[in-house]
Amino acid sequence: MLRLLACAGLIAAIALPARAEAPMWVVKDADSEMVLFGSVHILPPGLDWRPARLDGALARADDVWFELPVGPATDQAVSRLAAASGILPPDQSLFKLLPPDDSERLLRLARAYGADPANLARLEPWLAEVALAGAVFAKAGAETSHGVEAVLNASAPAGARRRALETPAEQIDLFDQTPMADQIASLHASLVDLEADPDGYIKLVRAWMAGDPAVLDREALAPLRAASPTLFRRLVTERNARWTTELDARLKGRGRTVVIVGVGHLIGPDGVPARLRALGYSVMGP
Repeated sequence: MLRLLACAGLIAAIALPARAEAPMWVVKDADSEMVLFGSVHILPPGLDWRPARLDGALARADDVWFELPVGPATDQAVSRLAAASGILPPDQSLFKLLPPDDSERLLRLARAYGADPANLARLEPWLAEVALAGAVFAKAGAETSHGVEAVLNASAPAGARRRALETPAEQIDLFDQTPMADQIASLHASLVDLEADPDGYIKLVRAWMAGDPAVLDREALAPLRAASPTLFRRLVTERNARWTTELDARLKGRGRTVVIVGVGHLIGPDGVPARLRALGYSVMGP
């Protein structure tokens, strides 16, 4: 489930202790060091979220890993693939697929955030959820260009190799191949969440900047876990397992690595740090 931003006053709403720091973990064996940094992909400008320790790790990194390759080519590929796979057949409408209460909620929220209901009607539920999120972020001034991946990719040393854990096609398939009932359940939860708790994203970003795993789990993971266990398994659990296998292979080599993925993949007993610790690595973090 997407946590949707509904307040343009985000920066003013986040007041953190001086020692607060966005969450990162350091994984070590005899000849390797891997820094795992939990990201938020879309942010407003002006937030002071970069830990000095992360900048030091980036400066020394031999390679930097992201969920997807970072840059315009990936953005274009994701948009093209989403448009090709996330459109309903001509004889269907999203508003008719949804229960009446959710159709009404979607229409209210679309009008509130400037999303075209006619365009939303053509989308599969997963893509409608993404489109509505985009409208909410745009209204609040939050953009991917201010998100963690874009900022850190631009500032990482040119000599550090960029690597990605997934391709755009793999990521789109995660959503598009989810059963329709689970897509509808996730969209329902996001619609209810946005209406009932418009400050939810503020809570999420505050917990992220404070490095508070318990609140992050409650705000970022628990809603999706409750709304659709199938989608949670596809988007979180299974990906964590695949990524851990790839990162384990990297740690079996040598050198210094920085890994930047969504913070929800790093927290809790099923997160990547816990999985690497279970494999015998030294893992230090929140």
